[in-house]
Amino acid sequence: MTTHPYTKELQVGSLAVQRAAVLTKKLLSQVDKGHFDKSDDTPVTIADFAAQASIIAAIHNAFPNDSIIGEEDSTALRENEPLFERTWELATSTHLEDPESESHLHTPATRDEMLSLIDMGAKPHTTPGTGRVWTLDPVDGTATFMTGQQYAVCLSLIQDGVQVLGILGCPNLPDSKEVHEDNVDKHGHGNLLTVVAGHGARIQPLGTGALLPSRNIPRVEQITSGSDLRFVDTGSTPASSGRLDIHAAVASHLGAPWPHTVDLWSAQMRYVAIAMGACNAFVKVPKSEKYRSKIWDHSGGMLLAQELGCLVTDLQGQAVDCGRGRTLEGCYGMVVAPASVHGKIVEAVKSVRGG
Repeated sequence: MTTHPYTKELQVGSLAVQRAAVLTKKLLSQVDKGHFDKSDDTPVTIADFAAQASIIAAIHNAFPNDSIIGEEDSTALRENEPLFERTWELATSTHLEDPESESHLHTPATRDEMLSLIDMGAKPHTTPGTGRVWTLDPVDGTATFMTGQQYAVCLSLIQDGVQVLGILGCPNLPDSKEVHEDNVDKHGHGNLLTVVAGHGARIQPLGTGALLPSRNIPRVEQITSGSDLRFVDTGSTPASSGRLDIHAAVASHLGAPWPHTVDLWSAQMRYVAIAMGACNAFVKVPKSEKYRSKIWDHSGGMLLAQELGCLVTDLQGQAVDCGRGRTLEGCYGMVVAPASVHGKIVEAVKSVRGG
């Protein structure tokens, strides 16, 4: 077995993500049974808060000196007692079925501790680019989470501004190259993808107890022709932050198939789709020149693509800096593709955008 310096981090992080995945599915089953009203965002909010509390509890307990960047803070919980109580119940009642695995984690003992753990992820990182920083997105793809489609529970570790570990739990993802919103795992609990810098990527079934056996994910094919590109994009939803018209023009410039071959709402699921072989590239040209992606929407997923043979850059072909804090501050837009064809896509983007 390949050894690396992040063995404990990978084990604890994988167990934490698996427990959070169980938690999100548990909430969905309650919604399906009518316990909550699907017409509002309450179930999504509970899942976000409870999963963040569950993951941070495990990570902070195991690595108390590490910083954590999470998407949520506890403001909404402090202002809404029913929401608070539902979140507390879900976060503290969900455990892995294997006692040995659960013993590596931690559960908040009090309501105040849960609030403090959630807020730990919202504190500004005082020295960006230095030290060990965990990033997490408890539910990436909230809109598709509520409709029973694809979403991801995401955790990554950044050391001195560089991604070193990524863990993506995909509770609805089947072990298949056919990755799309409606192709969900009906017989299992989805899949877990993990990546360690310099040591490749692996996939294993998600479960409800101990971690299950994993296998290597093969590297992407190094293509050279634009016609071999298979783009993944967000679809035509009005909420999309990307310029789909420019994305289409780039594909046309390269002679690539369009409309895009894979349509996924979750940003992290697009990296997963590349790893699964459903597609091999994506471009994001934001609608606003001021738009900057959040670190938790990409960290870990970017490392997954890189370890499998892709380059990940901004629209100018510059490397993405993960050491700037809560956003990818220096990165406007994104190009992700096999290294062999990445430069052609960057040039196509420049040509379509006029330089």
